[in-house]
Amino acid sequence: DDNGAIHPITLLQVQQCQVVQVKTEQTDGYFAMQVGSGSKHPSRLTKAELCHFQKHNALPKKRLYEFRVTEDALLPPGTELSARHFVPGQYVDITGISVGKGFQGVMKRWGFAGQPASHGHSLSHRSAGSLNGLTHCGRVFKGKKMAGQMGNRQVTVLGLLVYHIDPLNNIIAVRGPVPGHNDNFLRIRDSIRLEHHRHNMNLGLPVPTVEEVAEEDQEAAMAVQTIPTSFLKNPFVFREE
Repeated sequence: DDNGAIHPITLLQVQQCQVVQVKTEQTDGYFAMQVGSGSKHPSRLTKAELCHFQKHNALPKKRLYEFRVTEDALLPPGTELSARHFVPGQYVDITGISVGKGFQGVMKRWGFAGQPASHGHSLSHRSAGSLNGLTHCGRVFKGKKMAGQMGNRQVTVLGLLVYHIDPLNNIIAVRGPVPGHNDNFLRIRDSIRLEHHRHNMNLGLPVPTVEEVAEEDQEAAMAVQTIPTSFLKNPFVFREE
């Protein structure tokens, strides 16, 4: 940034993201939007899925996610969502499926210290050790940290900062890591942490995807937008006590 600090950035691309269905309090009992991303061949859909997309005049999508919103934030079906839906300086929560690591032991999965390297511990250096006593309970408690499947689960990373957006290429740059491997589908929502929520409310987040941009403003709307330097902390300034 302008202060000379280096930030770890992850690039996310918004591909064929479209509002498929709008749920209202009159029809479903709550306000929400069903958003689809990616494309899928109609022959790979079930009849129920195909009828669902045909009913709402939407193209078949590979992934569908539902977002609870307020009544004033509803977008009409068929609205294309792009990177302009986000604002630099906004905090978001990102949900995805973490990378699967297969069956792992307790040292890799839970960070156990393991057994001693010598003094009678033959071939049991990475074992879990005792699971429970035999006199009192005589069983293993539920939720005991043991060896098993690691990864390949839904993970949510809270409070990632939108560093800059590229509306021309539909790319969002967030500061920090996101769950999952490359070409993975992610679910991005406004941050739920109180301090981040207050920060987003002070930004006055717009809904730019439904606003019509004039021809003379097209070039400015497609320019890369970067977070202001005032939002970032200068690590090279030392406060005198």
